[in-house]
Amino acid sequence: MKPIALITGATSGIGLACARKFLNAGYKIIATGRNVARLNELKDEGGDDVYILIFDVRDREVAQMALKSLPENWQHIDVLINNAGLALGLDPEYKGDYNDWDTMIDTNIKGLLTITREIVPGMISRNKGHIINIGSVAGDAAYANGNVYCATKAAVKAITDGLRIDVAHTPLRVTLLKPGLVETNFSNVRFHGDDERADNVYKGITPLVGDDIADAALYAAQAPAHVQIAEMLILATHQANGSIIVRS
Repeated sequence: MKPIALITGATSGIGLACARKFLNAGYKIIATGRNVARLNELKDEGGDDVYILIFDVRDREVAQMALKSLPENWQHIDVLINNAGLALGLDPEYKGDYNDWDTMIDTNIKGLLTITREIVPGMISRNKGHIINIGSVAGDAAYANGNVYCATKAAVKAITDGLRIDVAHTPLRVTLLKPGLVETNFSNVRFHGDDERADNVYKGITPLVGDDIADAALYAAQAPAHVQIAEMLILATHQANGSIIVRS
């Protein structure tokens, strides 16, 4: 029987890359997200090996109902990839937008907690499972104008570390992936659709792409059972940390 991976935010970027990578590796995929058209496209790609759930991780009640609606043959989730997340705005904290703050906190922290809380008990009862959280280099140290986004990713690290402690008595494994500069729609979302400003983020450097992070996720998932890839920092070659980027 094929293993099952549930991936949040599977409609674009790292989430979509993970869905395709795990599909090609022989997994069945539960893909969640808000974009119905893109989820249906992924379903068309994977056929019977893809099950889609349409919800926003910020809406706890809807997320819980969606997960509880899974058919019996889709409930034994082997890998959970908490990928859904975003950055909004790039302003000093004292000029920050309250709505942007709420969206980042509700998605990056509370949404991740909701999905984890719903899925991990089943993994513990089956004595099998792997949780892979997508954090960020931004969670290691704040960068200029990153304030609240950096704080949410620091929280993801703390939550991941705490979960690893909480399940250490079980065979479950917990992994934190911390990408640096990845060229997806991340910056376009951050700048509220300003394509020119988003494109400037990646000028003068060859950034990572979603497949690079998906490769790391699959590597962690396919490691021998006694090997736990606890944390992985993945940067573009000319990026030293969250704020030092050398551009040509």
